[in-house]
Amino acid sequence: MTDLPKEPGETHAKSNALTRFWADIVMTLRFFSRLPTGSSLHEVPDLGRIARALPFASIIIGIFPIAVLVLGVSAGLPTAFAATLAVAAMIIVGGGMMEDAIADAADGLFGGYTPERRLEIFKDSRHGTYGVAALCLFLVLRVTALTAMAEQTAIMGAILWLCASTYGRVAGLWMAHALPPARSDGVAATAGVLSARDFWIGIALTTILFCIGCGFYVGPIGTLVAMAGIGLLSFGWTKWCMRLVKGQTGDLLGAAGALGEIVGITLLLLFI
Repeated sequence: MTDLPKEPGETHAKSNALTRFWADIVMTLRFFSRLPTGSSLHEVPDLGRIARALPFASIIIGIFPIAVLVLGVSAGLPTAFAATLAVAAMIIVGGGMMEDAIADAADGLFGGYTPERRLEIFKDSRHGTYGVAALCLFLVLRVTALTAMAEQTAIMGAILWLCASTYGRVAGLWMAHALPPARSDGVAATAGVLSARDFWIGIALTTILFCIGCGFYVGPIGTLVAMAGIGLLSFGWTKWCMRLVKGQTGDLLGAAGALGEIVGITLLLLFI
């Protein structure tokens, strides 16, 4: 018995769905990276669309850095050197936005005494002592953790790093749902409000990918502990930022992703 031909409307609907999904990926890549995304018009960022596409966009962002790690170790480079090159590749792909965010967040949250002053510091392109210290610690922790994981196997280090980075970014979006924009003219304000539905769709997709990627190397307990740790970090960071600046900004969202990544790889290290 031959299959019935598909209705033209069904094929057209699937094509439209794939086109919309790719448009969401492109929007997310433009929001979180400096990867080339073609010449299509830049849409106004929409956090709902970004949250749903971020798990997959994060994998695209991480492909080149983890390839640098695996190829570097396979070529015989010292593991620490290959890990440093991989982190440098991640900074290049991400346009240094995550690193700038954690530095700005540290300067503002620790350097100001009022919400208004902290927001003013966020907008200052210069970095102070708190920002430089936070940036250096973030890079050192990244490199040393990646070195420790890759010394066992480069593939394991690459996958666990990619999983922690992805989950950290997506979980960090919780504050975009829980908090209002701290400034009416900031990046967070222009991206709109993140609904609970869109956030949980993004987290559900990321959880599936995280369990697949980490479960083989750290087991179910290690996987759950790492996810729980990143989730608690995101929740605590959101509460703290609400107390200090009464809302969320692009810098605070980026810092949430950076801190979530560090918490994730720290906890994963305990189980390998």
